[in-house]
Amino acid sequence: MNTRQLFLDHVGQTSQAPLCLNIVKAAGSYMWDADGKKYIDLIAGISVCNVGHRHPKVVEAIKKQVDDYMHIMVYGELVENPQVLYAKKITEYLPASLNAVFYTASGSEATEGAMKLAKRYTGRTQIISFKHSYHGSTQGALSVMGSEYWQQAFRPLLPGITQLTYNNTGDLRHITHETACVIAETIQAEAGVNLPDPAWLKALRNRCTQTGTLLVLDEIQCGFGRNGSLWAFEQFDIVPDILLLGKAVGGGMPLGAFVSDKKIMDALTHDPVLGHINTFGGHPVSCAAGLAAFEVLLQEKIVESVNTKEQLFLSLLKHPLIRKVNSRGLMIAVYFDSFETNKRIIDTLIEKGIFTDWFLFAAEALRIAPPLNISDSDIRDACSKLLEVLNGES
Repeated sequence: MNTRQLFLDHVGQTSQAPLCLNIVKAAGSYMWDADGKKYIDLIAGISVCNVGHRHPKVVEAIKKQVDDYMHIMVYGELVENPQVLYAKKITEYLPASLNAVFYTASGSEATEGAMKLAKRYTGRTQIISFKHSYHGSTQGALSVMGSEYWQQAFRPLLPGITQLTYNNTGDLRHITHETACVIAETIQAEAGVNLPDPAWLKALRNRCTQTGTLLVLDEIQCGFGRNGSLWAFEQFDIVPDILLLGKAVGGGMPLGAFVSDKKIMDALTHDPVLGHINTFGGHPVSCAAGLAAFEVLLQEKIVESVNTKEQLFLSLLKHPLIRKVNSRGLMIAVYFDSFETNKRIIDTLIEKGIFTDWFLFAAEALRIAPPLNISDSDIRDACSKLLEVLNGES
């Protein structure tokens, strides 16, 4: 029995028709399957591998930490150097009010923790999120997801959730003194790279300040340079009260975090004690990998080239079948007339050695979110093959 069949028989599936590419190696911007076929990776694990697959310095940091220790205990009884050093490094590159990092094992868990923190700190219960938003798939995160299609099979979900329309200033009146927090993606990723109006985002920040509501910005996909600056919120001249991190935060290892001011974060330490805990949050190997990847991002000045690479993609993504392209940095959505067209294009690209997929709330759009250090030649090669496929569709 081959590996593909074993996968289908014994691994829990997320769809009835999994792609089942048997990848046996990945490095830089490439992956190889069991037959030796090479793929240019335009997804990077969905914005996870921002410094590429298996960057040598990340691998070295993982090996060193494994030689020291792996899991011990993460509730505060033991101080773990990888956690401390990484938290210090992250907060050095954030505004002064974002100075305390609470580690989780994933972005979904970061969402859960932030929701609990907001309720505990404010003493309020209402939470506001936005339509076409994605914050994870656990029960609480699902409750603030902006799509009934994904929610309907799992109701009842958390009560007290109100959903507003992203970029709608009139909707902000629903944020009141009863609202514990507003949770929003700085840039809506799964909506097909839906950008905020800068004036709306500032109005959102102001409304939260006026009502004593905590503003939670989800940069689980945006963070660590994906949109052309280290953090996407820097481009809009606002600062959240809580920042959600995931995906690239672990450098390819499982990790998430929510970041806030220590005076807010300390609300989880009492009444009850252990107000939020998780066994593997801030796992030392994940923190060592994440710190190494963050240092690579900074030392190799990878973020500085993101906007130039975005422009190269945009200059090449021109074809009559392309309806529009939404982008900010190396988060790009290429829109076609339907999901059916998009799926045919994606499948054909995979046959040609280009790995990509679609968006949850914009199924007609093709996703481009490669490692941030993808080469110009790989960008040109990927776009050339996409145009070949589109010419075949014409």
